Amino acid sequence: MTTGNTMKMAGLFAALTGLLVLIGGFVGGAAGATLFLGISFLINFGTYWFSDKLALRMAGAKEVTEAEQPELHAMVSNLALQARLPKPRVYIVESDTPNAFATGRNPQHAAVAATTGIMTLLTRDELAGVMAHELAHIRNRDTLISTVVGSVAGAITWIAQMVQFSAIFGGMSGRDDEEGGSMAGALIMSILAPIAAVIIQMAISRSREFTADETGARILGDPLPLASALDKLQRGVQRRPMERGNPAMEHLYIINPFAGRNLGKLFSTHPDTQERIARLERMALQPSSLR
Repeated sequence: MTTGNTMKMAGLFAALTGLLVLIGGFVGGAAGATLFLGISFLINFGTYWFSDKLALRMAGAKEVTEAEQPELHAMVSNLALQARLPKPRVYIVESDTPNAFATGRNPQHAAVAATTGIMTLLTRDELAGVMAHELAHIRNRDTLISTVVGSVAGAITWIAQMVQFSAIFGGMSGRDDEEGGSMAGALIMSILAPIAAVIIQMAISRSREFTADETGARILGDPLPLASALDKLQRGVQRRPMERGNPAMEHLYIINPFAGRNLGKLFSTHPDTQERIARLERMALQPSSLR
């Protein structure tokens, strides 16, 4: 993992774990903070070892052999060689929504997945651009970062909901002023913490997409196929958004599969597609940027 990604991983872990500990502190004082700190470490330990299995299962992905998908396997093999990566496992998701994602804790335990929709929508060169983008995520260890961040953020949201339920229905009435104030603080924190967690999660997800676009263009040696693919994918997802997918997977896909559900750029898991395309087109005008 690069030094930048290592520091980013540590910073995000600290920020999200801190939010979890704050909730625990408001709920149960020092004992609650300690308990929630332990929970955060257990969550991250589990996601480190099982992130790929969790993501693939949530997406309904099925591993395919070279005999079943010879062209896709050959494409991934060639691109992995160019990226100096071990060949990842290859999966297919039965979905009309055109999309793709990568997962895994490191390059030795990685997988790429493509939907049936993307296989029929894109040309071979465009699909290669998308696969190069996904391999870039693997090389940059983005898959581990996004899974850990998503898991901790999800845990914060779930625990916050439990705190809200307890505060509202557990009866803040009948307590003395000190206990009532404590529960009121816990309720406020349980509302604010998930918002902060989502903002942190969305911000890192957006920044890593720009980097993966650039790295993927270098792996392929040409940024234009990915630029063309992004344009088609954006329009394709708008026509056929993913209806049964898990929202926890949203940030892993190359394009937001749930088009139209965001509440603005602040809560978007992906940067503006037209900006991504413009950056790739500028790269094409500067051949030196591909070295």
